Amino acid sequence: MSAKPLFMSLLKQLLRLRSQGCGIKEIARQTGNSRNTVRKYLHLADTSGYSLEVLLNQPDTELESRLMRSQPALSGEYQALEAKKEYFLKALKEPYVTRWHLWGEYRQAHPAGYGYTQFCHYLRQWELPRQAVMHLVHKPGEKLFIDFTGDKLSLVDPHTGELQEVEVLVAVLGYSQYTYVEAVASQKLEDFLEACQRALRYFGGSPKVIIPDNLKSAVTKADRYDPQLNEAFADFSNHYQMAVMPTRPYKPRDKGLAENGVINAYRRIFVPLREQRFFSLAELNKAISQQLARHNQTPFQLEPDSSRQKRFVAEEQHLLRPLPAENFSLKRMVQVTVMKNCHVRLSMDQHYYSVPYRYLGQKVLLQFTSRQVNIFHQHQLIAVHVRDRRAHRYTTVKEHLPSTHQYISEWSEGYFLEQASKIDPVVKDFMASLLATKRYPEQGYKSCSGVLALARKTEKTVFVAACRKAIELSVFSYPFLKRMLENGFGQLSVTLADDYLTPPHENIRGAAAYQ
Repeated sequence: MSAKPLFMSLLKQLLRLRSQGCGIKEIARQTGNSRNTVRKYLHLADTSGYSLEVLLNQPDTELESRLMRSQPALSGEYQALEAKKEYFLKALKEPYVTRWHLWGEYRQAHPAGYGYTQFCHYLRQWELPRQAVMHLVHKPGEKLFIDFTGDKLSLVDPHTGELQEVEVLVAVLGYSQYTYVEAVASQKLEDFLEACQRALRYFGGSPKVIIPDNLKSAVTKADRYDPQLNEAFADFSNHYQMAVMPTRPYKPRDKGLAENGVINAYRRIFVPLREQRFFSLAELNKAISQQLARHNQTPFQLEPDSSRQKRFVAEEQHLLRPLPAENFSLKRMVQVTVMKNCHVRLSMDQHYYSVPYRYLGQKVLLQFTSRQVNIFHQHQLIAVHVRDRRAHRYTTVKEHLPSTHQYISEWSEGYFLEQASKIDPVVKDFMASLLATKRYPEQGYKSCSGVLALARKTEKTVFVAACRKAIELSVFSYPFLKRMLENGFGQLSVTLADDYLTPPHENIRGAAAYQ
C-alpha cells in the first residue's frame, strides 16, 4: 500500500461507483484518485470474500477492519517481511544505513518480494508507534532549559576588519517560555558559567532544575541513565540550589523548549541583526537585548492577550528561588613550584604572584577565581592576591621577600630622588641628571644606590660640594663622583672632568650636524 489509506467515507464512494458499473478510469475521475489507487482498493474488495453490497452496509470501523487490517495477514510475503521487522528497525539507527540498503538485502533473500515503495511503507507503519511523544506539562518555577545555537554571530576586528565568530547561549524557562539570549566568546567553562549566571540575574531567581545539553562545560561524560557532571558546573548549580538533569544523548525532544528557543533566536534576533556590524561583545549584546525584549513581549499566536513576559511576571517570577547575596566564582586549582625570586606563575594569565620566601622551591597549590588568587601549602593558606590578568607582570607583597630583596624591590625613580632630597637639593639635582642620562631609569638604579652609599661614607658638606662640581662640569656619573672624593677633591675636580669630557677634534661633527 504505497498510497495513503483512503478515508472510509471516500472508500465507500469508490465501492458504490463500482457497484453501479463504472470503470476504473471513470471512478478515478469522479473521486479524484489515481487509477492505481482505485485499482488497488477494488482489488482489496474483490479478495475480501465479501460482496460489494455487504461491504457498503458495514460501519466504517468494520469496513476498515475487513479491508485494511486483515490484508497483511493474508499475505505470506508480508509475514516473511514482518519476521525481520526488529532487524530492519534496529539497522536504521546505525550510521549511514538507509532504507535503500535494507531493501537491497531484503530483495536478495526474496527476489519476488515487495518493491521499494511498498517496503518503505511498511517500515514507516512499524516506526510510527515508536515515534509517539508525550506532552510534558511544566510547572511554574520548575525548569530552565539551556543550549547554544548551532549558527553563530560575528564581531568585526576594528584593526584588521576580520570576522570573529562568537557563541550564542539561549536559556528558556519551561512554564512561561521567558527567554534569555547572550553572545559569549566561547563555550569554554568560564564563559559558559558566567553566561548562565547572568541568565539567572536576568530572571531574578533560580528554578528548581536546570537542564543543559551534553556539552563538555556541563557534562563530563554523557550517559542515558547516569551522566557525569562537570565538577565546576555541579558547584555552580549547588551555589544556586538547582538540581541538574542533563538531556539524554541524541534525544533533542528532551530539551524541546531549548530547541524552540534556538529557532526563535534565529528568527527574531539573528535575522534583524544580520545587516549590522558589531565591534565588541558589549555592543552586540546590547543589540541582542533590544530584540530579546521585543521577543518576550510578542503575544502568543493562540493567546493574543498573553506573552512570555506577562506570563512570567504574573505566574512564575515569584516562584523562583531568591539568588544568593554573592555571585558564584569559578574555582580552579593548579600545583606549581615557588621560583627562586619568591614568586609563582599562573600560566593561564602569564602573571606572577609573590609567596613568603621560606617556601622557596616547594610545591604550592594555586586556587584562583575570576577575581582572586589564593596560594596554599599543605592545605594552609599562605598568600592571597587580587587576580591580575596582565601578562608578564608581577604582583608582589614586600613582606614575602627576604630583607635584601625587600630593599631592592623598593627601588624606583621616585625612591632615589626622595632619598637624595633628604641629603640636599643639590644631590637631588645630580641624581635626577644621572637618571636622565639613561635610556631607561632602571638602568641608573644601581648607580643611584652607589651615590647614596658614598653619601653615607662622606661628610655632608664635602659630598654636596662634589655633586655641585659635577653639575657645573655636566658629568653625571657614579665613577666620576667616587674618584673625585677618593683622590682629592681640588686636584681631580678638573683633571677627572677632562677625562669625561670629549676634546675638540675636526672629525667630531657636533650637535649641529644632527639638527
